[in-house]
Amino acid sequence: MTAEVHVALRGVGKSFSRAESSDVVHALGPIDLELRKGEFFAVVGPSGCGKSTMLELIAGLTSATSGSVEFEGASIAGRIPDGVGVVFQEDACFPWMTIRDNIDFGLKRAKLDAVERRDRVDRAIAMMGLSGFAESYPAQLSGGMRQRVCIARTLVMKPRLILLDEPFGALDQQTRLLMGDELLKLWRLSGATVFLITHALDEAAMLADRIGVMSARPGRLLDVIETGWPKERDSRIVEDPRFGEITARLWRSLREESMKSMGAAGASS
Repeated sequence: MTAEVHVALRGVGKSFSRAESSDVVHALGPIDLELRKGEFFAVVGPSGCGKSTMLELIAGLTSATSGSVEFEGASIAGRIPDGVGVVFQEDACFPWMTIRDNIDFGLKRAKLDAVERRDRVDRAIAMMGLSGFAESYPAQLSGGMRQRVCIARTLVMKPRLILLDEPFGALDQQTRLLMGDELLKLWRLSGATVFLITHALDEAAMLADRIGVMSARPGRLLDVIETGWPKERDSRIVEDPRFGEITARLWRSLREESMKSMGAAGASS
């Protein structure tokens, strides 16, 4: 059976006007992509290829210049749809709130029952390794721990689609692997569709069911790789010989595109 389509990008393109001139930058597209309901999809590509722009289009944070974006069969037109949670790379903690209150922020706005809220927050704190820091403030935590707070604040809302833009970029390699394990557990428990943007080829190869490889700007999909991993996987998958084959294939696809991206950046500087 064909898996249900959860997100669909059809002929999507995005262009920007330069502030200092009348030039138009073709940043992305055309992109045609369908995300299957409940899958873990990762995107890799050279810097400036439009990965984050594609995530913002799916999140409803910006509108496409051409084509259409749909979530659960409904058009996304510059609005964040219900059921979508977004985690960005930047630390977005509220500095005046405790860790518990940061994680509870969205639940309060949703007007959930107090007992349900506390239960969700307690489980998120434990799962993210933040036990003992619930009453601390963000300034008292490391950058990596603050990012875990941001992830927890999104996950307690139980979104049906989770969008992650380099969420582990501030973490060391060992912690990233362990956080990857926790993310995989959350994905399996929630049944949510996950869309991950990452620069780390090993992270994409470990976490994803499928990996989209993007070209240099304007970003297009060059390849979509099926990893073939079982759903019940964790970081021990890096020991599998196929893990090396997948990362090698990713680099073969990306090496030339990354060189193009570097050349374009050098020419414009």
